[in-house]
Amino acid sequence: MDIDWGTLAGVFGVSLGITVVVVVMFSLGLATWARTGHREPAPDTPPGRQQKVAAVTAVLCFAACLAVAAYGIDLIVPV
Repeated sequence: MDIDWGTLAGVFGVSLGITVVVVVMFSLGLATWARTGHREPAPDTPPGRQQKVAAVTAVLCFAACLAVAAYGIDLIVPV
């Protein structure tokens, strides 16, 4: 039995990269979610606009993390 080390290294690299991306996206989502109600609005923007943008950004980050996790589960679990 031979091990294809190049393929193994490629799988490791892709797994590491995806893990880093998911952790960064989740951290960004948490950071923006925390800002939804704690920041003073700028004087030239309507009240609540920054909170809405932060909430939408957080939801998009969490949705991206969920999509990656769902795709990984789809790859692992046979249909």
